[in-house]
Amino acid sequence: QVQLVESGGGLVQAGGSLRLSCAASGSIFSINAMGWYRQAPGKQRELVATITSGGIANYADSVKGRFTISRDNTKNTVYLQMNSLRPEDTAVYYCNAAQWVISYDYWGQGTQVTVSS
Repeated sequence: QVQLVESGGGLVQAGGSLRLSCAASGSIFSINAMGWYRQAPGKQRELVATITSGGIANYADSVKGRFTISRDNTKNTVYLQMNSLRPEDTAVYYCNAAQWVISYDYWGQGTQVTVSS
């Protein structure tokens, strides 16, 4: 089992920045990749960014150049630095941890990010 606890969401004006954190605990040795997904009202959950245990990052086109995903293995924590935020970035952001061998995903409880225009 893996537990994920997110923090760092909030309300920010367009053009501003926020940093999300996701701390993992439990069977973290089994995690192959961690990442962030988001879900806006009335829309499907979508990938924002992921990072493998080896440090390879992947981003949605909509956030490339504005968001940066990173990880601190000593703290078992993944971060999402979000700059130049836009109103369309408003969503609930969910932390994800993936176990590829068994094709299983763990999810955090979600944190609200609201960007005002």
